[in-house]
Amino acid sequence: MKNCYCGTDKSFESCCNPFIEGLQFPNSPEELMRSRYTAYVIQNANYLMATTHISKRKQYSISDILEWSKSNTWLKLEVISAKENRVEFKAYFLDEKQQAQVHHEDSTFKLENNKWFYLDGVFFN
Repeated sequence: MKNCYCGTDKSFESCCNPFIEGLQFPNSPEELMRSRYTAYVIQNANYLMATTHISKRKQYSISDILEWSKSNTWLKLEVISAKENRVEFKAYFLDEKQQAQVHHEDSTFKLENNKWFYLDGVFFN
């Protein structure tokens, strides 16, 4: 059994896949953030758009999300902190030139109709 892409010790099938397939909904911002990272790894832009808060969706396009997802090689996720509706994390990846990169973000999530959505984030260098 291979661990899930999000870094937990669970298998993909029992961790993030049920969220991405719409069989279950994340119970916390951290679960949503982990499943969104996994969606980048497996290039599921539809899930990423669907889990972005409706007030922010116009700022994104499925084709741009998919392109960014495909142009990088995702290496690992590190959750730094998860408190209330915020998750700070680092996503490690290789860019299209195979240069090591770190996406460091403090994300804000919103609970609406008993579902968590990505709202926005503060990015660190």
